[in-house]
Parts: sequence; C-alpha cells; structure tokens
Amino acid sequence: MSDRSLTQPTPAQAWADALAAWAIPPHIVDQAPEDPWVHPPAFFTVNPETDPRDTPSHRIARRALGTDGGTVLDVGVGGGRSCLPLVPNATELNGVDEQQAMLEQFKRACADVNVPCRTFLGRWPGVALANRDVHIVDVVVCHHVVYNVADIEPFLRALNAYARRAVVIELPERHPTSWMNPLWERFWSLSRPSEPSAELFEQVVRSLGWLPEVAWAERPPRTGAQAHSADFVAFCRRRLCLPASRDAEVAEALAELGTTTVHRVATVAWRPV
Repeated sequence: MSDRSLTQPTPAQAWADALAAWAIPPHIVDQAPEDPWVHPPAFFTVNPETDPRDTPSHRIARRALGTDGGTVLDVGVGGGRSCLPLVPNATELNGVDEQQAMLEQFKRACADVNVPCRTFLGRWPGVALANRDVHIVDVVVCHHVVYNVADIEPFLRALNAYARRAVVIELPERHPTSWMNPLWERFWSLSRPSEPSAELFEQVVRSLGWLPEVAWAERPPRTGAQAHSADFVAFCRRRLCLPASRDAEVAEALAELGTTTVHRVATVAWRPV
C-alpha cells in the first residue's frame, strides 16, 4: 500500500475539509453585530406563480411516488418549495426544519392546497433519532441543505434509512454563497474557497455504496429578483458580518457586482438499499 493511499481523504472527509474552509474567521465573526447565519423566512415563502414546479428533482420524486401516491419527508423544508409541487402524488408531507417560523409557513402552505402535513423542529438527523413520530416515508427530499452539513455521512445514511422508494437531493453546482466571494474580498480582503461542489457530493454518495441518478438544470438565481430590495441588502450585510450602518455600501457593491442570469443545479437521487 502506497503512502498516498494512507493519506488520501475519503470523499466524506474531503467534503468536511472543504466546508471547514468556508468558516468565517474568528476576528470577523466575533465582532458581528448580528448572527450571520440566520435565514429570513420571508425568502422561503411559497409562490406558485414563480417557484419552479417541474424540475428534474420534482420529476424524479413524482416518478418514485407513482400514480397511487405516497408520503414525503422534506428535510430542511423551509416554506415547502421542494415538496409542495409533488402534490397530489404526495398524499402527506412531513417537514423538518431548524426554524419554527419556517415550519409555520410550511403548515400554512399545506393548508392552502389541502394536503395533510406534520412538522418537526430540529436538526437532521438528531430530530429523527429523538422523535419516534418521525416515520419512514416513501420519498425523502432534501433541497439546498447539504452545503450546511459537514458531517455528511451520518446525515445521508439517515436520509436513506427513512426512505422506502427514493432519496432526492438537490444542490447548486458550487457552494450557494460562492457568488458573494467578491464581496468578501471587497469588505474584508478575504479569499473564499472553490470547493466543495456537486461533483464531490456525487463522489460522497457513490462512496457509500449507492448508485445515484444525476440530472442537471439551469435556473435563474433566487437572488436576482431580490438584489435591489432592502431586505436582501440587509441579508447580505448580516452575512458579511457588517453593521446596519454599512447598508448603503453593501447596496452599492451589489449593484456593481450584478447577478448572473442562470446557475446550474444538480439533482442526485438514489433508490434506498
């Protein structure tokens, strides 16, 4: 066995190492006047007129549910954008989220389309281990969450364990805040990483013994419609660990940066084994 094989990290370790490089340096985060990691619930409100409803992720999940339908668990449900388009194939929706405000939005959205739902407050997979009411379902979906999960192997194994027919994960090609890298350079002279990526995530899945179906789609970034709103400027300023007095500077930087017209999103799905 070569020395290289002894030191080569597993895909899961490479994923964890890459995410660790995204940590905000202590000298920046320690002086932040607000928590930079809070996600405003308003950004996750379901809008049937503008939210994508027929993506590769949705099509794969519907195919697994079949015409007879089935139950769905959405980990990191937010307002329900990932799972509500699966109705009526989805006959019951279960949502996990770390923010109660997100779960309240999700419940209202389910009521609007008259689909039964259950909600669970907490972080996956701990919430499932601590709560017997989290049941095995037909399809587990998890959209735009995995870049927040450093310990990726137990996270994925738990998703797999709670699905009968399919696990469907969606993630951007690159870290979702990669577009902010020029802003970190501008305000803090801080270079940001380029990994992890959807390609590395696929390697993680394969290393666990699953054979994923991978599909790609292009879609407008959600930030595009919000780039000039006061709420979005404040969100970016908090993420940059800056005080509210810097809002005007952040707005100017966002205007100069502009937004890309499309970004690539990967669907990585597999049948539980």
